[in-house]
Amino acid sequence: MANRRSSSQPNSSAQGCGNDYLNKELWKLCAGPRVEIPRVGEKVFYFPQGSHGTSKLEASTNQEQNPGIHLDLNTATKDLPPSKILCSVMNIQLLAGNDLEVYMQISLVPEQDQSEPTSPESYPPEPSTPIGYSFCKVLTPSDAGSHGGFIVLKKHAECFPELDKNQEPPMQDLITKDLHGDIWQFRHVFKGKPKRHKLTTGWSKFVKEKKIVAGDSFVFLRGENGEMRVGLRRFAHQQCSMPSSQIPSESIPQVVLGAASSALATGTRFAVLIKPRMSQFVIGFNKYQEAVSNSFAVGMKFKMRFDGEDSLEKKFTGTIVGVEDLSSQWENSKWRSLRVRWDEAASIARPERVSPWEIEPFPPNNRAQPPCPSTGAPLVRRHR
Repeated sequence: MANRRSSSQPNSSAQGCGNDYLNKELWKLCAGPRVEIPRVGEKVFYFPQGSHGTSKLEASTNQEQNPGIHLDLNTATKDLPPSKILCSVMNIQLLAGNDLEVYMQISLVPEQDQSEPTSPESYPPEPSTPIGYSFCKVLTPSDAGSHGGFIVLKKHAECFPELDKNQEPPMQDLITKDLHGDIWQFRHVFKGKPKRHKLTTGWSKFVKEKKIVAGDSFVFLRGENGEMRVGLRRFAHQQCSMPSSQIPSESIPQVVLGAASSALATGTRFAVLIKPRMSQFVIGFNKYQEAVSNSFAVGMKFKMRFDGEDSLEKKFTGTIVGVEDLSSQWENSKWRSLRVRWDEAASIARPERVSPWEIEPFPPNNRAQPPCPSTGAPLVRRHR
């Protein structure tokens, strides 16, 4: 069956992807099922270490609130910001590149009081709004070729408007829009022996212009009003572990670190541009508190969710084999502080280091077990 979609209405702007709910839902489908969009006004922790290779910062001053402040990035402080910065979310923009790869820009303002709150933040529930039907299919080499068209699974074809079976062969033209509002027209036919659904005319143009390759996923969404949207979830391995050696501060552009440090010192805004499917480094305060309360330790079993096909999730289990700082520049940071060993092989890349908020205890009440040297590499805890 086709996926029935319902979506919480995000309290955010979506410049670059339009402002209607269908485009917001399409953006989330392209980003993947594990992506979380914070709320405007929500308290979050920003981990500067995560900006290494996965984001960029753009510092800006709020001239209305701070008319006398001007931030010159060329002379911004070279001092490292702390390992985490408590911030409030001021604005969110859901963006897409020309290749339809999605991004999220979050504007943050550091809190004056950087001490961790002692109780969870409370937010009103978000209303659920029915959206329509959707599917996501990983493209085969044949699908991604410039000839032959795109084979649509029977369960996915239920997302399309109903075909006129009196035609021979049954066919229809699908008029769709992408995240930029560009129109793509596809011919949907049902033919062959055995009969199967296929997108023909218009598909090769889409493949060529968007430089689609096998392993990318095609995303289709039809709203209750009949509007149809298309997007892509680009093939990308999960962010694997960084080398266990220390990451020198010079490897992260000083403009990134300077922007965060200056924003913290002056109380001004800064923006983080994120690839949503990479490692999470802007974390809701409540999620962070829940994660650290698990007191992950060497020997503990855990499970972690990954993006699967058809907008579903896969879960893998593993064991924590080390608890240590990723970099000496940020001692006692929780970001990617857990070294892990996976229980089974998998076709998708999985990281060797994770953050506490990316995993769950498995089973939920499990406690650290003593090391067992016969199972492979020794379990190690690095003391500071």
